[in-house]
This record gives sequence, structure tokens and C-alpha cells, in this order.
Amino acid sequence: MELNKNERIDDLEFKGYKIIQNSEGFCFGIDAVLLSDFAKNLKKNSKVIDLGTGTGILPILLSGKTQLKNIIGIEIQEEVANMAKRSIELNSLKDKVEIINDSILNLEKLYGKEYFDVVVTNPPYKKLNTGIQNESEKKLISRHEITANLEEFIKVSKNILKDKGEFYMVHRPERLVDILYLMRKYKVEPKQIRFVSPNVNKEPNLVLIKGIKNANEFLKFEKNLYVYNEDGSYTDEILEIYNKKKEEK
Repeated sequence: MELNKNERIDDLEFKGYKIIQNSEGFCFGIDAVLLSDFAKNLKKNSKVIDLGTGTGILPILLSGKTQLKNIIGIEIQEEVANMAKRSIELNSLKDKVEIINDSILNLEKLYGKEYFDVVVTNPPYKKLNTGIQNESEKKLISRHEITANLEEFIKVSKNILKDKGEFYMVHRPERLVDILYLMRKYKVEPKQIRFVSPNVNKEPNLVLIKGIKNANEFLKFEKNLYVYNEDGSYTDEILEIYNKKKEEK
């Protein structure tokens, strides 16, 4: 596999999968891994799309965690989408995963309404013109709502989801009020929330959310997920999610 400037191949340490990333661009983090686990109980015939797939981390992980026959990832940045396509080839997943280089705002033109059973997304967390912005363009687009904002991600999801279709997202807790308001506005009823904290002594820094289109009102809070023990080691649940086992002492 030929690599471009600043690119590298990272071992995902999961079913032999690897991913191409650019050290000058945005690299995936634990949020994508946790979202793939949160959304792993999907029916194998579900039509699934990942909005803002980046380098394709979610489709790759979901290919290993589920029996899904087909997953689509859409990414607006041409260079990043190209990396995702090459990662799909690298992992011999071309028969299962398709990467599209386009805006999520064009999905209705491509597929029409109510086409997908499931939407997964790890969208940009930061509003436009907030936070540190002395970043490369690739990092800026990945982290800030430049090409599409939170409302557009949720509105698009509502339009392309079938009735009772499932919506899975990871985001920041400080945006939770906006998220819940917009989900209900677009009839993607919030059904399940799980907060993620670095450890038991720290506030949550991620939130995992599941919604169902046109569902009845009932919201369930799952027990918090803690990433680290107090001694700095990964918790058993994180080790399980990463498909690792603690070495016996």
C-alpha cells in the first residue's frame, strides 16, 4: 500500500484491521471506538451510514463488531475520503464498505428520503468561531462545524432514516441541551444516554446518545462508563471494548 506524505498505517489491534492516517490531520480517538461499541447490536441486513466518516474508522470497526452486510461512509474532504477508501482496500472490506466523497447535505439527492435503517455519526464538536483555530484546514473541518452544523447533522439523519430508524451519536456533554432539543425538533426521539468520564473523580467529557425516529417518549440513562482506574490503568470495560484482556498477575 503506497502512502502519501505524512501518512502512516496504524494497527487497530482488532481482528487484524489497520487504518491509514495523516499525522498532519485529525486522527481518530477513543470517541469513535466507544461509539462503535455503543452501536454494535445492529441487525445484519440494516442499511447503515456514517455521517462524516473521516478516515473510515467507524465503518471498519463496525465491520468487525457486527454482521452488517453493507456500510456507507460519507466524507466531504477529498483527501480524507481517499485515505478512507485506501484503508477499506487495505482491510479487504470493499465488498462491505463504500466511501463517498460528498457533503451530508447532498444525501437526499443521492438516496432519497427514508432509505437508511441506521445513522451513526461522530460529528464536529465545536461551534464555528469557538475554541482554538490555529489548526490545519483538515483538523479545523473535523473539529468545527464548518461544512455542516449539529442541526444539519440531525435534520439530515431524520430525513434519510426510515420510520423507527436508529440514530447513534457521540458528542460533548456541554452540547447536550442543544442535542436533545434538536433531536426532538426533528422527531428523532432520544431513547438512551451514556456519559463517559476519564475516571470516577472527573466529570463526563463524552456522551453517547441513541435516538429512534418517530418513537414514543422514554429516555433511559445507562450507567456511566469510566475510561481509567484511579491508578491510571484502563478499566475492565474499556479493555473489553478494545478487545484486550488484563494480564494475569
